[in-house]
Amino acid sequence: MALPRFGAQLPRAQSPYTSMRTRLALLIACVAAAAAMLAASCGDDGDQRLTIYSGRSPELVGPLLERFAEETGIDVGVRYGSTAQLAALLIEEGDQSPADIFISQDAGALGAVQAAGLFTTIDDDILERVAPTYRSREGQWVGLSGRARVVVYNTEALTPDDLPDSILEFTDPKWRGRVAWAPTNGSFQAWVTALRVSEGEDGARAWLEGMRANEAPEFPNNSSIVEAVGRGEIDAGLVNHYYLSRFLAEHGDDFPARNYHTGPGDIGTLVNVAGAGVLRTSKATDSARQFLEFMLSEEAQRYYAETNTEYPLVAGVEGAPGLRSIADLQPPAIDLSDLWDLEGTLRLLRSAGVLP
Repeated sequence: MALPRFGAQLPRAQSPYTSMRTRLALLIACVAAAAAMLAASCGDDGDQRLTIYSGRSPELVGPLLERFAEETGIDVGVRYGSTAQLAALLIEEGDQSPADIFISQDAGALGAVQAAGLFTTIDDDILERVAPTYRSREGQWVGLSGRARVVVYNTEALTPDDLPDSILEFTDPKWRGRVAWAPTNGSFQAWVTALRVSEGEDGARAWLEGMRANEAPEFPNNSSIVEAVGRGEIDAGLVNHYYLSRFLAEHGDDFPARNYHTGPGDIGTLVNVAGAGVLRTSKATDSARQFLEFMLSEEAQRYYAETNTEYPLVAGVEGAPGLRSIADLQPPAIDLSDLWDLEGTLRLLRSAGVLP
């Protein structure tokens, strides 16, 4: 049955004396008929279409979303962007957002959207697939994959014995100009939020100002840091663990860079998550549930491990070969639900002179 065109002419009354009330009734009837036919073609609750805001790139999550659509028959529409931008957009849109799902590259942005009251609670049977450390303590978002912070270093300039047990020691003058960072990068900013939680506002400020005084070379992102380390342009840099694997896959084991993990419990080995939450205004709740189930399936978890060397978060799924386990890393005991204050982090970075 064809849907009426918007703006199609309404039936004309037969008498010139037809009342405005009759014309209004005709208009209401026409609109109601259009709505009924639209519901019949799309499903009453729109559950056969899922709108996703993704702070992860189409190169990484696109194949998974396509696979989900193929397996379920659910139409998936995606808006890609940076995690911080999409979180801000969701908060601005509020109850008017068309999004059903928000995929974030870090727990901090998920926490910010949760703090704005925009997520609904996820069913326990889905949450419990992931350890409590890597999901919202209020049950409103769940981790999909893990990433550890590391120090990537040039193997021709340094050995592991040369590197400190704590990332906080990189403010020592002997590291002047040798350790790169990416202050505008979202994963670095999420890590600084964890630094604030771990060391307090004053401690975080002191470290940032110390790194700035040490003239830490600035790069736009993790990939450019790893590339510069491999070229010998800098000795070391602060990145997520999986970026190195991309260069090793392209250049082989002769690529002169490796990852270094600081000591047990050190904030330099924070394990953050990429995760997702369901918007409380979503009308596609069944589809959203199916999506989270799929992303926490063995198939999707293996995809993260095999294609991007990320940590699977579902028990029983093996990580990438040669990747140290999270248990072996002994990351700091940071509650990822506490990383919601990105605005406070940005203010600190600006006041410390790290961002303009």
